[in-house]
Amino acid sequence: MIDTARLFVFAGATIVLAVTPGPDILYTLTRGITQGRRAAMYAAMGFNLGVIFHTLLAALGVSAILRTSAVAYQGIKLAGAAYLIYIGIQTWRSLPAEVAHGGKDFLSPRAIFRQTIIGNILNPKVALFFLAFLPQFVDPAQGHPGLQTALFGLLFMLLSFPVFATVALFSGAIGDRLRRNQAIESRLKKIAGAVLVLLGVALAVPESLL
Repeated sequence: MIDTARLFVFAGATIVLAVTPGPDILYTLTRGITQGRRAAMYAAMGFNLGVIFHTLLAALGVSAILRTSAVAYQGIKLAGAAYLIYIGIQTWRSLPAEVAHGGKDFLSPRAIFRQTIIGNILNPKVALFFLAFLPQFVDPAQGHPGLQTALFGLLFMLLSFPVFATVALFSGAIGDRLRRNQAIESRLKKIAGAVLVLLGVALAVPESLL
């Protein structure tokens, strides 16, 4: 149903987009350095699975609502920003008790997994990206455009996850070395909270000001 040339072009574009630094890569990197490879891998998986939601939106055409409705777009955008800021503040506030207990991981893998999925779903820019990107490779002559869109979304997940996994493993290895020093670990956790808050603020800032 999808010709080989189209698949190769899509695969190349997907890999380039995956390695381009963005909030998802930055968050995975931060989790790896502050909590290790396992935490970073859960973050990578959460972001990757969030793609399913946006693929379905694109396939069903629901994302078009966000493109045409300023109110819907701003509402979801602000919800996502508020969520990031919230978990950033929670990370910062949890520092004293956790450091006192020997610097244990301050977010469970399950919490990280849940946060990354929710953060991805609440990012309207991701929805608009998939609405703009995936249809570029759909061939109406082949029929079933919705199915083609879903297949490209699945392929996007399969191709981008190895990139996220590599970042998770690399940052986790660095973090394992740094966290042997409790003072450094405390600073890293403060940085993690600050990064989350800054990501939320950046998402809330009007694009005209960026």
